[in-house]
Amino acid sequence: MFRRILIANRGEIAQRIIRACKELDIETVAVYSEADADALYLRQADETICIGKAASSASYLDIPSIISAAEIADVEAIHPGYGFLAENAHFAEVCRSCQIGFIGPSPETIASVGNKARAREIAIGAKVPVVPGSDGPVRDETDAVRVAQEIGYPILIKASSGGGGRGMRVASNEPSMKTGFRQAQAEAKAAFGDETVYLEKFVERPRHIEVQILGDKAGNVIHLGERDCSIQRRHQKLIEEAPSPSISAKLRDKIATAAIRMAKAADYHNAGTVEFLVDSEDNFYFIEVNARIQVEHTVTEMTTGVDLIQQQIRMAAGEPLKLRQKDVTPRGHTIECRINAEDPEKDFQPSPGLLKTFVPPGGPGVRVDSHCFSGYRIPPHYDSMIAKLLVHRNTREEAIATMLRALGEFVIEGPKTTIPFLMDILEHSDFRRGNHDTGFVERYYNLPSKR
Repeated sequence: MFRRILIANRGEIAQRIIRACKELDIETVAVYSEADADALYLRQADETICIGKAASSASYLDIPSIISAAEIADVEAIHPGYGFLAENAHFAEVCRSCQIGFIGPSPETIASVGNKARAREIAIGAKVPVVPGSDGPVRDETDAVRVAQEIGYPILIKASSGGGGRGMRVASNEPSMKTGFRQAQAEAKAAFGDETVYLEKFVERPRHIEVQILGDKAGNVIHLGERDCSIQRRHQKLIEEAPSPSISAKLRDKIATAAIRMAKAADYHNAGTVEFLVDSEDNFYFIEVNARIQVEHTVTEMTTGVDLIQQQIRMAAGEPLKLRQKDVTPRGHTIECRINAEDPEKDFQPSPGLLKTFVPPGGPGVRVDSHCFSGYRIPPHYDSMIAKLLVHRNTREEAIATMLRALGEFVIEGPKTTIPFLMDILEHSDFRRGNHDTGFVERYYNLPSKR
């Protein structure tokens, strides 16, 4: 087991990793930017090191600074959390060359599944269903129009690198294909330094189902059930739950089995997520692999009782999985709401600034993961999520009721938040019936989509 770990991240995920390490009796080194000098998690780490200015490019994305901090602090491994450098194959390779453990998949696996076109090829080879689309990246506008005519509109244009909805456009005809192709290329180039895009048939009103997997270095792979992440705004998840209210036990088993095939074909070890779209006729299609821990890993932890961060650390240290598939028994129903410092009435404009009051809810079945506290100043430089609120109850109906109670109990004064918007979704009749898809928010709340 590792003796000392550096956490190359910030906010609630840094705090979450510190907690897992403390329970494993592992010392932690937390890095931070100048903007995070008063962060709560810094008080909980064994050592802290400032790595740069507020801009993420000068701190949390600065590989030389992070490696220097790791060497100065004499750590054995780095946990990248999610976002920032978590899926950066070059960073994982630098860690390896410096003989520092990387708590995640190998650089080769990150590179192969991180390129969506390559991941699609792996899925096809593993007999995992994929959405009809181009055989690989499309070269130019002319090539894109030709492929789109063969597949049939509507078409989804997707960046080969990156994620989070960036570099994605939907085209319903040739003119929108040409415009969307240029926009997707430009956005992908700006966000990921790679303008390569490919095309897929756009699946109408799909559900977004993802499967949590764990794989050790000996080749053992298990799944820990699925999460339904269909409530999204512009491809950004708002509410996640497990199990999915809209798939049968038979379909659940098929999707989970496909996820394991994909993980094995990609030589995947550590924690990861295999993501799928499910159409109205219960056909499912692979879309991507997230080669890291995800924001919503907590949903699976609540449902299965498995500490995924500790599992990550153990597997990265070379321990074989002690869990077997028969040991994983999901129970009850978990719902997670991401609470962002945003103003829903102003197109979700970020709302940074002073948190005058921050009093999280409690009670049976309630969990809050947050780095915030009363008097904390939310910096404008990073993601606007300030808390993850989770509830776990015996049934979905009970979970919805508890979540509404907990959201109503949450006291946040200062910034605008998405709490009222989340409550409105939870009270919607279609959500309560489990009759929702990835277009739910744009359709019912008259919000612009990235089409």
